[in-house]
Amino acid sequence: MTTKFDLIVVGGGILGTFHAYHALKRNLKVAILEKNSFPQGATVRNFGQIVPSGMDLKWQNFGRESLAIYNELQSQTDLTIRKNGSVYLASNDEELQLINELYEINKKNDYESVLLSKNDCIKKFDGLRSDYCKGGLFFPQELSVDSAEMIIKLHTLLKEKLDLQIFYDTTVIETYEDDHQCTAISSEGTKFNASKIIICSGHEFKTLYPNIFNESDLVVSKLQMLQTKPQGIYSLQGNILTGLSIRRYESFQECPSYSQIKSLEDENSFEKKYGVHILFKQALDGSIILGDSHEYASAKDSDSLGYDLNMEIDEFMINEAKKIIDLPTYEIQRRWFGIYSQCKDKDILEYNPSPNIHIVTAIGGKGMTASGGYSKFNIEKIYS
Repeated sequence: MTTKFDLIVVGGGILGTFHAYHALKRNLKVAILEKNSFPQGATVRNFGQIVPSGMDLKWQNFGRESLAIYNELQSQTDLTIRKNGSVYLASNDEELQLINELYEINKKNDYESVLLSKNDCIKKFDGLRSDYCKGGLFFPQELSVDSAEMIIKLHTLLKEKLDLQIFYDTTVIETYEDDHQCTAISSEGTKFNASKIIICSGHEFKTLYPNIFNESDLVVSKLQMLQTKPQGIYSLQGNILTGLSIRRYESFQECPSYSQIKSLEDENSFEKKYGVHILFKQALDGSIILGDSHEYASAKDSDSLGYDLNMEIDEFMINEAKKIIDLPTYEIQRRWFGIYSQCKDKDILEYNPSPNIHIVTAIGGKGMTASGGYSKFNIEKIYS
């Protein structure tokens, strides 16, 4: 077994995999060490929405580059990627004002978006309630993906086309650097050597460098999501984001009216307490994924979030969703939560325990959308 590489990536989620991909494109010999038999963190527990439209300008640019990367990879094999676009549905005059302002910002940034009237939205999205929708903003370039299936297919593609080596069921318990050589040691005692190591460990803070994480400004977010039973012949194309998303996403914070509109919100509402905004996405089997909520804890106290699903949150999300779209069925077949890490004061955690060992994590909710473009930038920086 070869254990000497140019680059070792610890963590086979979307952020680690795209770091590996861009290193492979530089003809480097790369291995991913993944602790599970397949990725089980935020990468496979999210909506599978590739939505640069929701991000501030810096991360939107990374997301737009990711769109091109996803499309190029999809042209090589089916990664479940669909170019169905994203829409933000305004439910009142304040949200309508925000989508109009974002439309003008998009024009300046040369990012394609289309304002939709109420009638446009009702015609385009079957079952959309006329008493909810006041208008919409549509982003035709954006993508949907079934993320749990996609990451496995992406691993397979990179193994076959670019000779990526992946070691599943390999828990790294120690990394160190000695005389410009980096070593990762697995729980079974195997030593993997490389010129550089990149650690993309998601919300796993207890094994490698726990003191760094515990003393950082990292927080973890627990998100609840649901999946209906298949909807028969019903079709709901694209990523559907609603009024609460408009009030939450970073891109809208750049709108002139955002602060004033935000100041009028009820800070004691249920949706504020649990960070709820309502999203819809149809999976390949015809079911609809619904969500989501956000509960937070510091990295040090992440266990306090628990492993239970709060049924009150799920019932609230279902009831709110019913006010927006009349689906053939709201019968739920699956419920779960995901956890991702993010920084309080920075947009991502980048830390070097030694010159050639790089910790890169806490990308927050930007992972599926922006990892492709950000990882390209970061690999170029690391190897400059």
